Amino acid sequence: MTQAQTEGVELRRTPLNARHRALGARMVAFGGWDMPVEYSNITEEHNAVRQSAGLFDISHMGEIEIGGPGALDLVQQITTNDATRLEIGHAQYSALTTHEGTIVDDILVYQLAASHYLLVVNAANSNKDYAWISQEIGSTGQAVAVNTSSRYVLLALQGPKAAGILQSLTGVQLDAVGYYRFATGEVANVKATISRTGYTGEDGFELFLPPQGAERVWSALLTQGKAAGAKPVGLGARDTLRLEAGMRLYGNDMDETTTILEAGLGWIVAWEKASFNGKEALVRQREAGLTRRLIGLEVTGRGIARHDYPIYHNDRCVGKVTSGTITPFLKKSIAMAYVPYDLRHPDTEIAIDIRGRRVAARVVAMPFYERPVTNDTVE
Repeated sequence: MTQAQTEGVELRRTPLNARHRALGARMVAFGGWDMPVEYSNITEEHNAVRQSAGLFDISHMGEIEIGGPGALDLVQQITTNDATRLEIGHAQYSALTTHEGTIVDDILVYQLAASHYLLVVNAANSNKDYAWISQEIGSTGQAVAVNTSSRYVLLALQGPKAAGILQSLTGVQLDAVGYYRFATGEVANVKATISRTGYTGEDGFELFLPPQGAERVWSALLTQGKAAGAKPVGLGARDTLRLEAGMRLYGNDMDETTTILEAGLGWIVAWEKASFNGKEALVRQREAGLTRRLIGLEVTGRGIARHDYPIYHNDRCVGKVTSGTITPFLKKSIAMAYVPYDLRHPDTEIAIDIRGRRVAARVVAMPFYERPVTNDTVE
């Protein structure tokens, strides 16, 4: 990867950096990378994904590959989900946890071959995750971990028209690629791994490509998708889309101070596994009962909840907003926050301090948005 100098900080550039600038994108520093935050405006890009399709450059995400006879044992030990449920061509959402049950990172695990796994990790955590995994190798037998992030460009095409746009550029039969499944083939004559995953709440695909093929595929997808209303989308709309879909953001909604149960991610914990990092601590917490929980909030008064805004219940500060925005599609002010466990129930009334003014809000179920299910939806 090349490097860029931005505001005195050396930032990495994806192979598509020049394309983003040519499209007039506003660039920002994110996770050590020079990334597009928006091309036109966040509202327009957000709604394009909800109604048509949006194309994201997410090449800042990290990739770590694990192989060898002990690969499965290592993946089982370091992640909360059950990798034995995977088959070649399958993926699963999981997490790396500390021995205290707190979250090192949330990740996707792909099974590439019998003893070969690919972990997709958050951009800012790549080095930390690799170091964490490397120190765990000695306890699980014969396995090797390699940070292969530089081998991949990662694009995401998301939205109700994504499948049709992508199908016109690949011979892979996308109808046969189910949710959290992947296949290999070519896209615009570039070798690709096509994964039916995403971070928007919409149907869509994430494409693993060699760096030298990035510009060709990016241009082909935008050209092919133009008639359908597809647009390039930056990190700004990526954040509002994931929040609308109730998806957590590492560093905001969870980190090494929050457990997997407190973050509401108990569904990715395979309790039946004999062992994994943090299992004993999580079992103790489950048996003792949680003291706090991540919840969804809808602001019923006037104002927009933002990160770190204090939350009150009966004049007592009970927490802070972890993520908040006014959503372009739902047109509601929504947020996530950790609150005492007894305040987790929907319709519980609280107040958010918005610039010195307490504004009414209520607890609501997540996700805030769920895409319509049609006969064409593949799960």
